Amino acid sequence: MLRRLDAAGLVGLVLVSVFVLAAALAPLIEPHDPQAQDIARRLKPPGYLDAQSGAAFWLGTDGLGRDLFSRLIEGARVSLLVGLGGAALSAVLGTLLGLTAGYAGGWLDSAIMRVVDTWQAIPFTILAIAVVVILGPSLRNVILVLGISSWVNYARVVRGETLAQRNGEIVLAARVLGASHVRIVLRHVLPQVSASIIVLSSLLVASMILFEASLSFLGLGVQPPTPSWGNMVLDGVEPIRIAWWVSFFPGLAILLTVMGINLVGDGLRDALDPRLRRRGSTHG
Repeated sequence: MLRRLDAAGLVGLVLVSVFVLAAALAPLIEPHDPQAQDIARRLKPPGYLDAQSGAAFWLGTDGLGRDLFSRLIEGARVSLLVGLGGAALSAVLGTLLGLTAGYAGGWLDSAIMRVVDTWQAIPFTILAIAVVVILGPSLRNVILVLGISSWVNYARVVRGETLAQRNGEIVLAARVLGASHVRIVLRHVLPQVSASIIVLSSLLVASMILFEASLSFLGLGVQPPTPSWGNMVLDGVEPIRIAWWVSFFPGLAILLTVMGINLVGDGLRDALDPRLRRRGSTHG
């Protein structure tokens, strides 16, 4: 699959890999304790060198004297966990309902799709904020909110793909051989729609990261002192005139991560779509 990615997709893969590795190796590569405060070195600019300890602060410090670089790495773990966890929860719920609606058809299909229509009529942002306010802001609740707010995307896509597959030759042959409905769905239908699920998931992760940052910026996401890119941007709002770096670097991290994920998603869409592959080979 990597060989099928275009140049933009490979660039996105490199960007995403850098942040994933940084998050995975955070305890090993963080130069300072991301929670350690020292008011004496608050709002120091990038490249600051502490004369007493000789410690370097490559991206500067925030309003409490904490190392921005270490907090940026620690924040990557939170943002990626929220993005992947929310997308995984959405994928499981939406795929299950989409497969059920598309394969069963009839009244069950109509009932599920009416629920989807009703769910989509509720503004996503208002729904998420309301649930977070009721359940309380925490990492677990943010993942739960994002998961239950986005499953309709999977349900619609998977249902459409399943409708196209349920009367296909492979499915009909499996029915003739006496395979159960569950086996047919899991062994013959799900693999046919998996490409769409992968592409949708790759694009949804980026949206999840952005929305987590938005919730944290509003004070409804991951709560301090746990660093997330959203609340790090919030920390830099007040001193933005004299300490631009406090908001700039977490904002840049969000930009690069989301851009990388979107590039990978577009590359996967092109690589997994047989029509696009045939078109490319024809032109070649």
